[in-house]
Parts: sequence; C-alpha cells; structure tokens
Amino acid sequence: MKKALFCYDGPIMKDSNNNYYGNEFDDKVLKRYEYIAENIKLLIRVKKIDEDVIENKFSKINTEKYDVGECLNLSSIKGLLFNRIIVKKQLESEIRQTDYVIARLPSIIGSLSIRIAKKLNKPYFIELVGCPWDALWNHSIKGKLFAPIMTLNTKKLVKNAPFVLYVTEEFLQKRYPTKGKSVGCSDVRLKELDKDIINKREKHILENKDKKNKIIATIAAVNVKFKGQKYVIKAINKLKKQGINCEYWLIGGGNKSYLEKVVKKYKLEDNVKFLGPLPHDEIFNMLEKIDIYIQPSKQEGLPRSLLEAMSMGCLCIGTNAGGIPELLEKNYIVRKGNVNDIAKKIEEVTLEKLIEQARINVIKSNEYETEILENKRKKFYDEFINSTNETEKGD
Repeated sequence: MKKALFCYDGPIMKDSNNNYYGNEFDDKVLKRYEYIAENIKLLIRVKKIDEDVIENKFSKINTEKYDVGECLNLSSIKGLLFNRIIVKKQLESEIRQTDYVIARLPSIIGSLSIRIAKKLNKPYFIELVGCPWDALWNHSIKGKLFAPIMTLNTKKLVKNAPFVLYVTEEFLQKRYPTKGKSVGCSDVRLKELDKDIINKREKHILENKDKKNKIIATIAAVNVKFKGQKYVIKAINKLKKQGINCEYWLIGGGNKSYLEKVVKKYKLEDNVKFLGPLPHDEIFNMLEKIDIYIQPSKQEGLPRSLLEAMSMGCLCIGTNAGGIPELLEKNYIVRKGNVNDIAKKIEEVTLEKLIEQARINVIKSNEYETEILENKRKKFYDEFINSTNETEKGD
C-alpha cells in the first residue's frame, strides 16, 4: 500500500471534538492524491476553532480516510526560532515512512519537506499555488523583509524539482521556471456546468434590468489585506457620490474589523454586507444572484472564486495580479489598488455588456471543467509514478 505525505503551512482548523475542517482542503481535494497512493496524510499547521464559528461553513475532513499530522507554527519569526527544529524532526520521521512527498508551495513546511525528501531520496513533486513575492510584499512590513528570502528559496526549489504542477498556465511558469517536467492545471473545482447557464443568466439580467442597485461580490478572506476589498469599498463610495448605488457582498472568513472600519469611515453600512464563509454549494447559489464579480487582489495564483463566478455567467472584473489576466478580457482588467479604475469599470457596465460577458465567461470557464483538469492532472501523476518506478528498477 503506497503512502503519500502532503506538506503545507495551511492552516486547517480543529474543533474541541478533534474534528478537522478546511477552506482549501476537503475530501474532494484529497481524493485526487488517491490516484498515486492509497494512504494520504497531511502534515500541516492547525488552528483551534469554536464549533459555533463553523456552522457548516467549512468542509469537514474525513479523518477515518485521511490522516492529519499537526505541525507547529513556522509562519512567524518566533515560530521559526523556536519550532523549526521540532518540525524538521517531525518531517524527517514522517518522510522516512512515506513513499511520496507532495510539497505545496509557497510554504515553509513544504520547503523543508523538499530538502528532507531529497536527503532521504524520496520521490516528490511540487504544487506551486502562488507567488511568495506578491503574497509577502503586499502583506505587511514583516512580509517585505521575508519576501526576497522566500522568493529566492522558491525559485531554487522549483527550478531543481523533477516535477512541478502549476495552478496557472503562464504567470507562475514565467516567474518560477523549472528544469523538470511540469503542467499548468488549476485546482479550481467547478460544479457540473449547466448547459443552459447562459440562457438562465440572460433571463436573470433581463428580469433585473430596472433594479436600482448593482449587486457586486468578492469571495476572499476578509482579514487578508492584499485581497483588496477595501479598494472596492472606496470605489463604491466614489460611485455613490455620483449617484450610482451599489451593494457589495463580502463572502469569506476571518476577522472583519479592519474592513468594517473602512465601511464606517465612508458611511457605507447600508451598501456593504459581510456574509461570512459559505459552503461551496451555497457560494454558487449566491453567484446566481449577483450582477458583477470583482477580484480586487494585489496578488493571486489562479483564483478559483473568479473561475467559479465566470462559470455562472457573471460579468467579472479583476486586477492585473497573478493569473487573473489569463482568464479575463483586457477590457475587464484594472490596475492593482486603483480605486478610479474599479469605479470606472463598474460605471461602464451596461445591460449589453452583462449579456455579452455571460457568454464569453461561461465559454472560457469550460476550459476548466473538472474532467479536463482531472485528465491533465492524472497524466502528470502517471509521469511522476512512472519515473519513480524506473528509479526503483535502476536501484
């Protein structure tokens, strides 16, 4: 029975009954790795969470099927100083017992796992899901200190890796090239596409053409400043002064106090709604009701939420960050952090553009259908498995 060890900073969450929950990870994501191994274990940072916060908004991980190994926090200076040695020993012990290592980058735990896997001659591949420079530089002053170190480290690890799975088609490949075999394969999980979605979206648009308020949404953690929601709030304030009213739905977990202050500053309490984190299926229900989806991030890999909105026929606006320009037409790309760009783009939305973009975005999202992505991913896994088998024969 083959074993695979998934290594990443995470975090995932844990309640008082020792149940684990994930935002990025659930059983559907972990099931992908069953293609290469029967036994899957996560080695990841864990945060405690109260049961009343969960309220079915996070995906429970089936611990009867997938093991979870809790790692100490390395995502701070204190954590690096006091926990690094302990985590390295934990990683080495786990990697000795596994057949394959899956290292998700950028992450400190993922980076350490690669070095240990190489030392122990264990097969590994990298999943590169974001740009550490953009993520850290736009995070905080401390982030700016770490950004060059993490970027150089990631560049080196990716360059020398035998196998790399990128979530973008171009952006990450250009910034972090590899000498090994690679594939561009988003980790988006679209629900089964409704063949009649374009007609349904057009019907929704026409039925709501006389509605006074445009409903705009962003799906992202509300405590992560580089997600850029504040720029949309400022744009809505600008539009309101021009007599254009918008309703902004913020979907996502995290401490909302910072954004609430921004809302209060501009007296937009009636315009901005914090909906909190929602289950995956409910997110699609929300997307059916909105007019415009905005991805205002200052850094991204290939945003799943944007693709999900496109698959529902939403008119989408995004920044020139990460893989966003790979998805949207140039006319719907705005500069990072530019309030005037966002306001102007919202103001320019017409009935005709809503209908036109419904068709264009649904067609584009078809390239990311689950079956297409799964086939690309399995082909990559086959090459990885075959290479390890050849190495074992050579030994």
